[in-house]
Amino acid sequence: MADQSVDAYKPAKIAELVESLGVKKALLPPVPTIVLGLMAGAFIAFGAMFFTLVVTDTGMGLGPTRLLGGVAFSLGLILVVVGGAELFTGNNLIVMAWADKKVSSAQLLKNWCLVYVSNLIGAVGAAILVFWSGTLALGNGAVAETALNIAIYKVDLDPFQAFFRGVLCNALVCLSVWLCFAARDVASKVLVIIFPISAFVALGFEHCIANMYFIPLGMLIDGSNIGVVDFISNLVPVTVGNIVGGSVFVAFVYWVVYLRKY
Repeated sequence: MADQSVDAYKPAKIAELVESLGVKKALLPPVPTIVLGLMAGAFIAFGAMFFTLVVTDTGMGLGPTRLLGGVAFSLGLILVVVGGAELFTGNNLIVMAWADKKVSSAQLLKNWCLVYVSNLIGAVGAAILVFWSGTLALGNGAVAETALNIAIYKVDLDPFQAFFRGVLCNALVCLSVWLCFAARDVASKVLVIIFPISAFVALGFEHCIANMYFIPLGMLIDGSNIGVVDFISNLVPVTVGNIVGGSVFVAFVYWVVYLRKY
């Protein structure tokens, strides 16, 4: 007979665990929420830094390069989940507790606002530190060129497309977090993070917290014509799309299936 203590949790149990943690997150005092939010912004930025380097001058072709970059970017969510931090896109799963009336609308929105702003400060702060560090000069400036091209591509994206890329992105991010609740050890958590995150990155979907690093970094690079309005014009549709993808397509759907009282 299999040892049940090492088996992955079943989806119904995952739903209970996600809801329980959602209540704890919503009730977390402001100071730890803000500090953990700053950390999450920096953690996602670390993944974005790694991605930028890895996709520079690979010579591997589009698909393999983006796949490799996606694996590198997975570092960000691994740090968030295993290290512990408050990430806005992952916290869209609190909707499960909200739908069950265990978290009020005010508590949900308070958490989202605190975490979102904290993620923004952490990610932008990381972009500034990277710029000051001089590491963009690696490869005779090739990394800086990649970083600038990433930022330009993002701000030039049509808002309609940015919204739907945001929807698809956070569906995968929240599914990755969901799968982490099935795992009982660190190695398993890391493994279930890599594939969904690699997929969203390779497919070119949009993550608002990652863009809080990518676009400000591009703004700092010499020769950039990216302004604050460009940044906001990308961030708004991507953020709304992320909320829909995580809150509706993952959290609400799983609540209907496993937690709604019929």
